[in-house]
Amino acid sequence: MASRHERPFDDGGAARGEPGSDDAYARGASADGSVADDGVAGEFSDAPAATGDAERQRTLEEQRDKYLRLAAEYDNYRRRTVKERQEAAWRGQSDMVKGMLDALDDLGRFAHVDPSTVEAAAVVQGAEMVEKKLLKTLAGHGLEIVNPVDHPFDPALHEAVATEPAASSEDDHMVARVFQPGYIFNGQLLRPARVVVKQWNG
Repeated sequence: MASRHERPFDDGGAARGEPGSDDAYARGASADGSVADDGVAGEFSDAPAATGDAERQRTLEEQRDKYLRLAAEYDNYRRRTVKERQEAAWRGQSDMVKGMLDALDDLGRFAHVDPSTVEAAAVVQGAEMVEKKLLKTLAGHGLEIVNPVDHPFDPALHEAVATEPAASSEDDHMVARVFQPGYIFNGQLLRPARVVVKQWNG
């Protein structure tokens, strides 16, 4: 029979607060009786969050640098393309002007002759020669003349400035005369031909 002074149920020191007791673990004690430092534990708990923030910041900086490099490359490409287009246009214009130099020389000679010593027929022939040279050069660069006599009227290429009666219904809306020829340059209409159109009223 147990003594009156003995505790019938000894829980291994729980009542005395010894290591292993429930109170000790409730206070954060370790298995060897030491109590964990709350400040250190908090520091370690914040470490993963700080690492994630640093990783996101590094990724953001990398994306920013990539964007700046792409923007600089595009700006250089745009400037280079504009410069190449300008140079190509200048080369084309230079070639066209070079082909017109002979015609300009001929025109200069006929423009400064003494009219008292030159026949009118010679001046007319010289002007025709200059015109042919100019048209040949311009045609080589894509110029087309719109001179639609006896062709159907086309409002996309012709401008009717007057009408005249047609002799038959077959001549209705045919071009009778051209007051001023039109010009097309590389598929683009520079000026419509100004024409007189036949109209059948029978």
